[in-house]
Amino acid sequence: MQIVPPALDRLIESFASLPGIGKKTASRLAMHVLRRSPGEARELSAALAELHGSIRLCSSCFVFSEYDPCVICGDARRSAELICVVEQPSDLIAIEKTGIYRGHYHILHGVLSPIDGIGPEEIKTRELLARAENGVVKEVLIATSSTVPGEATASYLIDQLQKKGINVTRLACGIPMGMDIKYADKHTLAKAIEGRLAAL
Repeated sequence: MQIVPPALDRLIESFASLPGIGKKTASRLAMHVLRRSPGEARELSAALAELHGSIRLCSSCFVFSEYDPCVICGDARRSAELICVVEQPSDLIAIEKTGIYRGHYHILHGVLSPIDGIGPEEIKTRELLARAENGVVKEVLIATSSTVPGEATASYLIDQLQKKGINVTRLACGIPMGMDIKYADKHTLAKAIEGRLAAL
């Protein structure tokens, strides 16, 4: 005998298919939606249905946007001479929250991972190299993660960009603000020493 109604079970399965959502959380979300008014459930359904119809990739930086170019690429106050390369749109959001960066972006939509069959053709590397050669770009800031695939991707991009005479920089990495140095692991500490800056 099926205790959970089929419609509710399908919704639970849909939520559970999302990254980071387990069966319990999916059940709580589904029950929350069920307890809301039919109007609110329709609004959620409409927002989901509209998502793929109204959002596309910016043809310049490849961020998800309702406009092409996106609001960042279309902002004349931002410098087109500097491109920050990130792995995913969520990385762009994190950098934008700092309020410091005023250049453009390039989203790779992944990292190099030969073991998973992901080479330069599977991510947006060709498009980055074409942008870097447009005569406007003066610097490319590589902001990939410090994971093994992130570092491999950074090394590949640095090699390719430097062959074209492009100035390439990396995000500094190391000890987080407020962290006691004795708690840093040796790799983090090594990166902090390698990326040391002149004292102001």
